Formats: sequence, structure tokens, C-alpha cells
Amino acid sequence: MSDVQYRIEKDSMGTLQVPKDALYGAQTQRAINNFPISGTPMPSNFIKALCYVKFACSDSNRELGLMSEEKAHAIQTAADVIIKGQYLDQFPIDVFQTGSGTSTNMNANEVIATLAKNLTGVEVHPNDDVNMSQSSNDVIPTAIHVAAAIALEEELLPALRHLAETIEDKEKEVADVVKTGRTHLMDATPVKMSQELSGWRAQITDNIARLQDTQKRLHKIPQGGTAVGTGINAEPEFGRLVAANLSTITAIPFEQMENLYVGLSSQDTAVELSGQLNVLATSLMKIANDLRWMNSGPLAGLGEIQLPALQPGSSIMPGKVNPVIPEAVCMVAAQIMGNHTAITVGGQSGNFQLNVALPMIVFNLLQSIHIAATAVTQLADMAIKGFTVNTANLQKALDVNPILVTALNTVVGYEKGAAIAKEAYRSGRPVLEVALEMTELDEATLKKYLNPALLTQGGNPTV
Repeated sequence: MSDVQYRIEKDSMGTLQVPKDALYGAQTQRAINNFPISGTPMPSNFIKALCYVKFACSDSNRELGLMSEEKAHAIQTAADVIIKGQYLDQFPIDVFQTGSGTSTNMNANEVIATLAKNLTGVEVHPNDDVNMSQSSNDVIPTAIHVAAAIALEEELLPALRHLAETIEDKEKEVADVVKTGRTHLMDATPVKMSQELSGWRAQITDNIARLQDTQKRLHKIPQGGTAVGTGINAEPEFGRLVAANLSTITAIPFEQMENLYVGLSSQDTAVELSGQLNVLATSLMKIANDLRWMNSGPLAGLGEIQLPALQPGSSIMPGKVNPVIPEAVCMVAAQIMGNHTAITVGGQSGNFQLNVALPMIVFNLLQSIHIAATAVTQLADMAIKGFTVNTANLQKALDVNPILVTALNTVVGYEKGAAIAKEAYRSGRPVLEVALEMTELDEATLKKYLNPALLTQGGNPTV
């Protein structure tokens, strides 16, 4: 039997029971009753972003002379404590709710109004004051941009820069290591391990550049459009003031969108950002799988590197150690790809003047940003930074790699080179030894042409 005590709250639809100690009111309770779907509430960083918006809106209404200093201060005091992490348990509404996010907007309005009274003694109305000059239809899309912009700036971009720097440090560490290149998972001409890693680093820096380009659109918000984009019940200057106040509060350069209709009716920028995260996911999966292959073995695989041993790898096979960090990164990448599909479908859900998949879009978007940032950090610190190179295995593979004969193409021709390679494969002998038998080149010349390190420098090795 439940020990919860209730009070009676009233809204425009009538009365209902609300837990006695809850800071929210009737509209929040109706949403709790209507959407017992996933048990997953809206992300806390989205709730904080929503409170940033409420803070900035109250300041803007005050500047326009629409709200008293006393009420604005009360709203800001309440919003600030939530931003700092208090009372987040008062936002229980499920992610899968009304597509506009109206339920979460009213949840914030009710909680902020109650806290304003409790903390300052000032009577504040959820709709008339906390929601003044606003609609859920512009507040929620604005909060999506604010939440994603903060997460990108504070979580993901620093993590990606750290990963790029970690790879660059590793490049310097393995600068003299030459290994067999691989295409189609088959032996190819040699590369330096530093060259291989530089490809990873370029993928990450390219991803940083893509995300930074998206920031130009992410930092534009539709606040001021109110219900359908026309700005009804809001002063013409309101949205611009909100953007300026948000910029001051967050240190992120927000601007009002030039066209408010697009900000309410579409989520194109969220889809674009998710698309950039999808590219990042493919990059991370490529890097993680390269690490898994390079680490494979240690005896029956490639065994080129040894990743840090982090935990026992088997409940039945003693001594087994697995590449757990790259595996986790691959799963994160798969999740981001799945989230992108959901966000893409959500982005298509703009019917006339409003997109109606907003809560799901922001839930998946913020999850993708967060897990990308944490996975990237673990990949850098727990895998790339600490792996060691098995130079003996690399040299052994280079010594018998028939593909080295590629360097002789301009001297002996492709057909002769193919014959040398096939004989080296068949006999299991080094290509140098076979080439001595099948060409008129002396050993010193062949050693020069077949030097793996020289073959990593590009150009024509026989010139």
C-alpha cells in the first residue's frame, strides 16, 4: 500500500490528485498519468537548458517593462537552483509525451513558480509569469538548441580535441615503426605506423571542423515565434533580447533566427547535428576496429600491437584479455547511428507550423553527444595512449611480404614482378631472395629498392 499523501490541484480541465510534496501542479500530473511509457524522464541537461531559457525570458520581459524586478528575480532564483542541479526529481515526465514538449514546458513553469514562492516569497503564476511572451512551440525548440550547444561546447569538442592530441602524441612515439600495409585485409605495400595513425587523427579533426560548421546554425534560436512563428503575445524585440541574455548567461553566442517559422516547423539543424555525429560514429568505428585487428591474437592474429590489459576477458579461459575499450566504442557508434535514424524520422514530423517529435529528438541528440564524448575520452586514455608495438611481429611480416616487389615495377615490369611475388608466396621465401634468382639485379640494388622504410616515402623508389 502506498504511503504517498496527495493534495487536490485544479487546472482548466478540472481537479486531480497531486503528491502532497510535489513542486509541480495539475498539468504535470496529467502528463505523468498520460505517458507511463518508457520510465525515462527528459534528460537533466535539457531541463537545465530549459531553465536557462526561462531565466533569459524573465530578464527580457523585465527589460521590456512587462515584468516587475521582483517577479523576474524570483523566477531567476528558482531557475538558477535547478540549473545548479537541485530539484531535478521534480521533472518526471516521460520522454515519449506530447510531441511539442508542452508537458515538459508546463512542468518547468509549475516547478519554477512553486520554487519562486518558496525561495523568495513572491507569488508567481506558471503561465502568466514564468511563460510570459512564450509558447511551448518556441521554448522547446530553443531549449533543444541551447542544450545541444552547451553539450557540444563543454563535452564533445574538448573530448575530440583530446583524442586528436593523444593520437598525435602516439604518432611521434611510433615515428620509426614500419609495418605491412593492408588493403582488402590483404598484404599491401609498407606504411609507417605514424602514417596510419595520422589518418585517424585527420578523421577526428575533420569531425571537429564539421561540428564547428554546424554550430553556426545551432546557435540560432526561434524564441519570439511563440505559437506558430508570427510572434503573437510577444513584443517584437523579445526574441532578440532572449538570445542576447542567453549569450550572457551561457557564454555561447546565440542569435535569434532570421526566419522563426523554420525554427518551429522543422528540426533541420538537429538533424544536421545528428548527421555530423553519425559521421563521427563511422570514424570511431573505423578506428576502433583497426585497433581490434592490430591487437588480434596475440599468437593466432596480427599481433601488431598490445592494448593495455584492463580486465580478464573470459569466465572460462584463464589469461584471456580482450580489446574491451574498442568494443565499447563500436557499440557506442552503433547506438549513435540508430539515434540518427530516429532523429531523421523525427525531423520529418513537421506538420505545417510545428514539429511534433521534439522530446524524442532532443533525447537522442543529447544521448549521442554524451556517449560520443565519454567514449572518445576512454578511447584516447585507455586504448591509444597506452598501446605498445610488437616490433618483432611487424618485422617478421615485412621480411616475407612479397608485395614489396611493387617497388621493382618500373625496373622489371608488372608481369615479372607478379611472377616473383607468386614464387615468394609459394616457397615462403623472402622476396629479396627470389628476386635475386629471377632478375639480373644485384643484392645491393635489390636491398635498396626493397627497403620497407624507403617505400613509405612515396614517389618512384627506382629513380
